[in-house]
Amino acid sequence: MLVRLIPFVFVVLWASGFVGARFGLQYAEPATLLALRMVSNVALFLVLIVVLRRKLPTGKAMLHSAIVGMLIHGFYLGGTYIAIDLGMPAGLSSLLVGLQPILTALLLVSMVGHSFKASQWLGLLLGFVGISLVLMGKVDWQDEAHKTAAVTLCLISLLGITLGTLYQKKFCQGVDMVGSATVQYFAAGLMFIPYALSFETMHIDWSYPFVFTMIWLVVVLSCIAILLLLYMVEHGASSSVASVFYLVPPTTAIQAWIMFGESFDSLGVFGFMCAAVAVYLVAKAPSFGTSKKLAKTEAL
Repeated sequence: MLVRLIPFVFVVLWASGFVGARFGLQYAEPATLLALRMVSNVALFLVLIVVLRRKLPTGKAMLHSAIVGMLIHGFYLGGTYIAIDLGMPAGLSSLLVGLQPILTALLLVSMVGHSFKASQWLGLLLGFVGISLVLMGKVDWQDEAHKTAAVTLCLISLLGITLGTLYQKKFCQGVDMVGSATVQYFAAGLMFIPYALSFETMHIDWSYPFVFTMIWLVVVLSCIAILLLLYMVEHGASSSVASVFYLVPPTTAIQAWIMFGESFDSLGVFGFMCAAVAVYLVAKAPSFGTSKKLAKTEAL
């Protein structure tokens, strides 16, 4: 019984990353926060490599892992954090980047020749309807001065995680997951550190709430979540993670409402429901949404 709950626990943890981002950005600028997170992740994962007796990838595998890290952790996390820092609600950012299975399916259709099922076409339509309803409804932004820039950054994040997922599935088959994640975090850190040095003050308010947030982002999300995923992969349950990822945006919205009072009107709530159903309809097809590599990528 408890084993069946693991995918849902994993989704709750993953959704909390958006809330953790908004919380942490009260104490540090986005690239500074992410640079610190990546450095901490690398240190923690080097320990995991020793404890779990894993290996770092070498040669082309290391290069491919670095590219995945720049696409997913660099563009995906970078775009999301900056968008939230510009005033975007955490729930809305989760919703926009949560369309990744739909964009992945569209790219596979256009580039590889896959075909949509009728249910997936319905899901695609519902996705556009859902996003439109949320954007048309009343959304409590922290700051509305940079709405266009924030939405654009989230779309870049969406593209980053989508391309990173597809790239990993093609070029990182058989690469140790813990070792690959270590390289990914290192590569992303090499993106954030120069950006923070060039465009941010790099000031950090080392308060207890910030320290707790960093522990949550690094230990709970990057460590405990990855160990849960390793367990699921070893027990053949990784496909269950992909099948419940449609729950991430509404879960994030609920968490953000509890933590920050973020709210959506009835139109927005209905839009979230449409988007969740859309992602489920598109991602439930085996060719698009249930691969182990997809679940692995989204967990990191």
